[in-house]
Amino acid sequence: MERAIVHLDLDSFFVSCERLNHSELNGIPLIIGGGDRGVVASCSYEARSFGVRSAMPIKMALRLCPQAKVVKGDMELYSKLSHTVTEVIEAKAPVMEKASIDEFYLDISGMDKFYGSYKWTNELAQSVTRETGLPISFALSVNKTVSKIATGEGKPLGKLQITENMVQPFLNPLSIQKIPMLGPVTFQLLSRIGIRNIQTLSEMPAAVLQQMIGKNGLELWKKANGIDTAAVEPYTERKSISTEHTFDQDTIDIPLLKSLLIGMVEKLAFQLRSEEWLCSTVVVKIRYANFDTETKQCKIAYTSADHILTQQVSDLFDKLYQRRMRLRLIGIRFSGLVRGTYQIDLFEDTEELLALYQAMDKMKSRYGFDAVMRCAGASFKPNTKSEILKRK
Repeated sequence: MERAIVHLDLDSFFVSCERLNHSELNGIPLIIGGGDRGVVASCSYEARSFGVRSAMPIKMALRLCPQAKVVKGDMELYSKLSHTVTEVIEAKAPVMEKASIDEFYLDISGMDKFYGSYKWTNELAQSVTRETGLPISFALSVNKTVSKIATGEGKPLGKLQITENMVQPFLNPLSIQKIPMLGPVTFQLLSRIGIRNIQTLSEMPAAVLQQMIGKNGLELWKKANGIDTAAVEPYTERKSISTEHTFDQDTIDIPLLKSLLIGMVEKLAFQLRSEEWLCSTVVVKIRYANFDTETKQCKIAYTSADHILTQQVSDLFDKLYQRRMRLRLIGIRFSGLVRGTYQIDLFEDTEELLALYQAMDKMKSRYGFDAVMRCAGASFKPNTKSEILKRK
């Protein structure tokens, strides 16, 4: 049976959310971001026609498109609408994977026996727009890679179907930059030897690519040839990552406790970003010397940024720890996870802070988590036996 994989992607999601509440923003170049020193979180198609792109410094974007209107983002609104879209899709789709705050994969293999797959997908997209007011594009094909590329090619309001016999003719003329997870370094490397479109990449011997690029070479060759066996992973809000620290001796040392919490947050936030997760719920747990255990949690806008999560954890701890009794254990948990790479709050943070996060993550990935840490969290030792890291 031929697989039928759908990729759904909300068109210019942040911009569309803002236009729901402010009709005067319709049809004009719009940039979502924060401050003169901030970066572009999202932009309208009108602004993109001037060369404006996500993650571009606001100042540069305004030089390219001086007539654009800059609006500070509202992540709380975007998270709420994302949940609404998720509920609409989840109620109708047999298998759904939420890939990020604004994109979804569906496995509707076999549906053609009872109902046309393309017709069903088109009606689902219409339901999303009708019930939320948000425009959405989709592509239906034989696997996740082809569907995702096709959605990008069809935007905005794309409605494409790429059948098995159309896969290679569709992929061949496209730039290799269209392949998901092919970064700028790999693109420059391949460009230097004349590999710029997918057809050329697909015709390269897989062994040569593997020798040039490493283990990812074979994966790129497969994607260039329209091969992707990855399954659509059913979406659940119950996934979480957590860490706990049990003290050798019960303590009431507040500075030590705060320092440990900061270190815990830094480790888990780095794990979130490394694995491309965003969390929407923060939980803090404490256990007193008499073994009484208490927790407190809060919902937040999707994020994986240390400084946002640290502030939430600190506030929860201050509200939770009221008995002035020695503690034997503290812990934190981040849950309500969805796939995503909106790694920090693009609406508040500057270009410099973006660069700092990227540099720190690169050092940690290359030399280990301990390679660079905040001084405030230096008391946390992630390799000690008392620290327990678990995933649910």
